[in-house]
Amino acid sequence: MKKAFVFPGQGAQFVGMGKELYENSARAKELFEKANNILGFRITDLMFAGTDEDLKQTKVTQPAIFLHSVILADSLEEKPAMVAGHSLGEFSALVAAGALSFEDGLRLVHARALAMQKACEANPSTMAAVLGMDDEVVEKICAEIDEVVVPANYNSPGQIVISGSNKGIEIACQKLSEAGAKRVVPLNVGGAFHSPLMEPARKELAEAIARTAFKTPSCPIYQNVDAKPYTDPEQIKNNLIAQLTSSVRWTQIMKNMIADGADCMLEVGPGKVLQGLFKKLNKEFETSGIQ
Repeated sequence: MKKAFVFPGQGAQFVGMGKELYENSARAKELFEKANNILGFRITDLMFAGTDEDLKQTKVTQPAIFLHSVILADSLEEKPAMVAGHSLGEFSALVAAGALSFEDGLRLVHARALAMQKACEANPSTMAAVLGMDDEVVEKICAEIDEVVVPANYNSPGQIVISGSNKGIEIACQKLSEAGAKRVVPLNVGGAFHSPLMEPARKELAEAIARTAFKTPSCPIYQNVDAKPYTDPEQIKNNLIAQLTSSVRWTQIMKNMIADGADCMLEVGPGKVLQGLFKKLNKEFETSGIQ
């Protein structure tokens, strides 16, 4: 069987995540404690017994989800035939496939989270989910608005998340509703992820990635920017840098994985969002998760 391992992104966090893993595995405990030392604060305290508000901070959320995912993947004997991660999850996928070390992956995720938080504070902005509308119609309406508004996440057929300035998203929500979207839901997020407003964060992350050693992964990684499989470290690095200001092409990633022979997927990390997206694409496709 060709199994795809997929890794969740921001929004999948929950209080208590990783606690069972920490308590039941000496190896997991060692990695969590190593992470506390690298980060310079006890992220495990916030993950295991913090509040929802603690976990919602980008600088906490991103490393927390990354740690839960990669430490879970490390505990599995089974190895994937291919990997992918939704936004932040791409870093988890790269560590699971051996392209990045645990330590380097965590440092990059920490740098990414801080850079994104800074960009959000400098440029107040937001996102909204658009349900029940063709991709092309959403793209056309966003392009006609005289503000920064772009499709950020192509999550599944009929589900797109848009990203942009507060005013731009407000105008877009109204226009998309008038044009016949089934629902348009403003999201409670810190900023306009995967949009041109993340350019300052992209520059900061590019410097951190340039200083980091990447290896050839043990299997192809389907990357967010164009949904294609990659194994070349230099291409992987460039795509990872571009990811911050580009759309997450998750619908196409799922289609490409299935077209390339994946017959089942395992969601590694908190939540069940990605299993749901695969099922929306193909009801018959075998999905499972571990958290």
